[in-house]
Amino acid sequence: MGRAKKFLGILATTLSVVALAACGSDDSAGDQAAAPGLRKVTYITGFGAAGRDAYAWMAREKGYFREAGLDVDIKLGAALSENLKALAAGQADFSTLDLTGGFIMAGQGKYTDFRAIAAVHQQTVVSIIAPADGPIKKPADLKGKTIGAATGSVNQALFPAYAKKAGLDPASVRWVNASPQQVPALLAAGRVDALSTFLIGRPGIEKAAGKPMTVLPYEEFLPDLYGNGIVTSTKLLESDPDLVQRFREAAIKGLADAIADPAAAAALLHKDYPAASAEAAEAEIKLMTPYTQPLGALDREKVTRAIKVLSDAGLFPAGLTADQVMAP
Repeated sequence: MGRAKKFLGILATTLSVVALAACGSDDSAGDQAAAPGLRKVTYITGFGAAGRDAYAWMAREKGYFREAGLDVDIKLGAALSENLKALAAGQADFSTLDLTGGFIMAGQGKYTDFRAIAAVHQQTVVSIIAPADGPIKKPADLKGKTIGAATGSVNQALFPAYAKKAGLDPASVRWVNASPQQVPALLAAGRVDALSTFLIGRPGIEKAAGKPMTVLPYEEFLPDLYGNGIVTSTKLLESDPDLVQRFREAAIKGLADAIADPAAAAALLHKDYPAASAEAAEAEIKLMTPYTQPLGALDREKVTRAIKVLSDAGLFPAGLTADQVMAP
């Protein structure tokens, strides 16, 4: 909770500004053949071109992927469900997505052909964001209110677990869904009382609404849940575990460099996608930095605890194991 309070005050726009389908092309990489001696693989971002994914551009720029024998085509993802669809359809080899959302999908039997290979955020950054001058100051205040969220996102899927832990009936709120880039407008237009989104999006939401916001982080009641992470398909993990390991190690090097030099990572992202604000990307990297340590780590016991929290909340039946969602 302390980390969230400390870093939420940084003023910058941190919203994703480019949203393309998971199979959309990266203009700089395209669909060209792999360089001689390199294995061509496709990576899709969590959503659009945002600071949280800038480490991939950093890993490519620094030559970490090339050193690992990989020619990585970076494409823009379209959030949890769409990214999992892309993996299942063979349109991508690796993807960033919210691991908690992935666990929920696996537990519900909707998407099971993926395995987490690294964590980008060691703690969930999903939150409730509401106007500071409004009536919502604590979870109980959400009763009877309307919440906006991105269609198919982890935010709404995870809310029942958060609500039950906070002593709130999940059925006591009403939801309004929109595309991710349109979510802030729901609050600004007065269509909803609050939003469920990543806490690092607070500055952009405040800018859109023209007023300060109150943030209620899910982590206050759900401390064992991961945020974004890197996943691959079960098929690729089984057929070429060495390739998966090489990609993981190169990506984590890129993450370390992005955290060490947010401005440089943001500049690389902006270079490929000029519509993506370098200032916003840099701010997002700084905001997420406290949630990244230890870099890339996935703890089997923590994954098991996370699964139990989600199952106990009724999000899916008991029986899902850590081995079904993470690499050995």
